Amino acid sequence: MMICKTNEQVEMMRQSALLVSKTLTEVAKHLKPGITTLSIDRMIGEYIKDHHAVPSFLNYHGYPYNSCISVNDVVVHGFPGDNELREGDIVSVDVGVILNGWHGDHAYTFAIGDPGPEVMQLILVTKQSLYKGIEKAIAGNRVGDIAFAIQEHTEKKHGYGVVRELVGHGLGKNLHEDPQVPNYGKRGSGPKLKEGLVLAIEPMINMGKKDVYTESDGWTVRTMDGKPSVHFEHDVCVRKSKADILSDYSPIEKAEAANANLFTAKIFQPLS
Repeated sequence: MMICKTNEQVEMMRQSALLVSKTLTEVAKHLKPGITTLSIDRMIGEYIKDHHAVPSFLNYHGYPYNSCISVNDVVVHGFPGDNELREGDIVSVDVGVILNGWHGDHAYTFAIGDPGPEVMQLILVTKQSLYKGIEKAIAGNRVGDIAFAIQEHTEKKHGYGVVRELVGHGLGKNLHEDPQVPNYGKRGSGPKLKEGLVLAIEPMINMGKKDVYTESDGWTVRTMDGKPSVHFEHDVCVRKSKADILSDYSPIEKAEAANANLFTAKIFQPLS
């Protein structure tokens, strides 16, 4: 069952989403070669708790960390660990918080140093596809309109692999609510979008083929061909004429640009 939120509830969810944005901004300030993903995860947990919130992911179905940190060919749900990030790595950081009973959940992919033009193109196109999907998150459209827009831009236009097994989702009092929001599909298909519905839209796009597998830890999802994967995610409220993005990439991007250890690519953002 899809649960639409009142305007007051949406504003509370905006605060949760913005706390995730602030947390990812702190991550952007500290990323560098030599840092371990486990130390990033600890920083994330402390930052969330210092802001009177709880990490959404910690102990969710037994997940043992504050965040998901996925490096290179890890698509999502990467376990933080003692491995040090290296020049040329890409790292997707996915963070969730519970603030005043409401979840915020979004993600950003960073490049540690220059990973090369092909990988930067994948980052750019995946980020663009997120905004292509968001443009379709208006009342009266269907979930398939979001899915088609993302697939059209990534798979059909650029030949990348769109992961089928992992999808976006509704968001609210629960981390995962209806509807599921795939990154592939047909226009005009799926549940109809209603005003006040809050979605986590999150393209997960592979450099190579779409196929993935899950490691023996039951969480870590990798590309089958070992090629890089990129993940971006925003929290979005469906509105009548234009989607309302509850999360905010602008402080993350500012911190990213100010960190000499990170490689950035400017992008046109239709809804910014």
